[in-house]
Amino acid sequence: MGRFLFGLIVGLVVIPVGVYMYFSSGSAPVATSSAPMPFEKMLAGMALHARMGKEMPKFVPITADESAYVAGAQVYKDECAVCHGLPGQSQTAIAQGMFPKPPKLVESKGVTDDAPAETYWKVAGGIRMTGMPGFDKNLSTTQMWQLSLLLANADKLPKAAKDALTAAPAMPDMKK
Repeated sequence: MGRFLFGLIVGLVVIPVGVYMYFSSGSAPVATSSAPMPFEKMLAGMALHARMGKEMPKFVPITADESAYVAGAQVYKDECAVCHGLPGQSQTAIAQGMFPKPPKLVESKGVTDDAPAETYWKVAGGIRMTGMPGFDKNLSTTQMWQLSLLLANADKLPKAAKDALTAAPAMPDMKK
């Protein structure tokens, strides 16, 4: 019985105090250049997937067609490319300094294996402690769905959408 009580005290007092001391003493890695903490990726991923399973939309309210992809490409260029990059271009300084590293969404596997509703949830609410902001206050629901459809189909986009992603931005008219 004495060993049981000792184990209970260790589990309820010593371990939480040790975790508190680890964080409050500045021992936990917090810089983006630091290695991840033990279990950080596993715990964050577990929480993310559990929450998404409860909250992500059950259906896509817009049609996945060329016009949605082209509109999504413009949203991507305006809001996402600074971190996630554009096809054929190197990472920006912002992306290079982030932890975790932002995935290249339109050039590699990205999120093409995710359902559009999952991507929509991530775009709308963001993901804590990753640098991924939520856009539900800045983009319309339609824009977030267009972007989500673009990313879910990034490996099979029509030419017009690919062209929209790679087109140079319009230069402002300096004569005004």
